[in-house]
Amino acid sequence: MTRMGKRNHTMLVAIDTSTEIASLALVRENVLVAEQTWRTARNHTVELLPALQNLLKLAKAETKDLTGVIVAKGPGSFNGLRVGISAAKGIAYSLSIPIVAVNSLEVEAYQFAETGLPICPIFSAGRQEIATALFQQRDGKWQQLKSGDIMTVEKLCNDIHEKTLFCGEYAGFVAPQLKSLLNEKAVMVLPLSDLRRAGYLAALGAKKLAAGEVDDVATLQALYLRRPPIGEKKK
Repeated sequence: MTRMGKRNHTMLVAIDTSTEIASLALVRENVLVAEQTWRTARNHTVELLPALQNLLKLAKAETKDLTGVIVAKGPGSFNGLRVGISAAKGIAYSLSIPIVAVNSLEVEAYQFAETGLPICPIFSAGRQEIATALFQQRDGKWQQLKSGDIMTVEKLCNDIHEKTLFCGEYAGFVAPQLKSLLNEKAVMVLPLSDLRRAGYLAALGAKKLAAGEVDDVATLQALYLRRPPIGEKKK
């Protein structure tokens, strides 16, 4: 990660295509002016750019008005991350504006920061495993308690020792296991309130931009906790 001098950012775009839920947001002068979140399944390639153009239209803005790009870098879907990061890098490069990448698990957790509980986002990692991490807001400061990793639900539960909030679009699928193993220590988010929204991605990214911290558009890569199948050695 590189550092740049502070700039007055007037319009930021946030792009999250980490999973089957995609989300875009536009923030003007630290105010959310437009946001779109939808279930794209595996159609990121054909749906992302038209959705972005529609969002700019709603905000009565143009691509050239953007002064910063914030993108969710994973973990998540290999294809989804590739599409989102490629689009973000293309915008940043063509407009010569800064780009900031944020961990997708952190974005998932951040919207529940005000609960004060430890927050455990859960993504599917395939092979009956999950991708997860642990965050909490303590004394008004947002912190990552455990870094992202791939594990089984049983291993995760062995590491939980206090009441914890579980979120993420895959959390509902493993909720029976979590409740069975953790009982009252497992607090589940209501499904309708558990959408990973790009507005929160924008908020996290804006903090980094305000601190002058940006990523290198040439070297930025997706965060894969597990290598793509094409890169694995055949047994």
